[in-house]
Amino acid sequence: MLARIAADGVVLLHLFFILFVLAGGLLAIRWHWIVALHLPAVLWGAAVELIGWSCPLTPLENSLRAAGAEEGYSSGFIDHYIVPLIYPAGLTREIQIVLGGVVLLVNVGVYGYLIYRRRRPKAAVHRQSRQ
Repeated sequence: MLARIAADGVVLLHLFFILFVLAGGLLAIRWHWIVALHLPAVLWGAAVELIGWSCPLTPLENSLRAAGAEEGYSSGFIDHYIVPLIYPAGLTREIQIVLGGVVLLVNVGVYGYLIYRRRRPKAAVHRQSRQ
């Protein structure tokens, strides 16, 4: 049972990592230090999708599930709702490439905004805040 709980925890970690890769740049608008964590995550996530690298969380989850297979645990929330989001049926290489492209486009847009905001003249910022 402990292996099953650990495997479910890995699935949740996997989901949060995917969400962080996709939208973590939005956190950088508020907290600039997030960039140091987010950019490597984006590069890794894009490489997994575009190049076809394997994510280390997948084999970890699979080994934990194998260790807990003897448990007669019925399907729960994690298996029913979270797992299909991470491992959808019919996922093809072409879809993975599109997903990798979406990750890159979203993050290029967010970081482009951050760069634009930092390069704006300070006087323009002060004028806008007074209005």
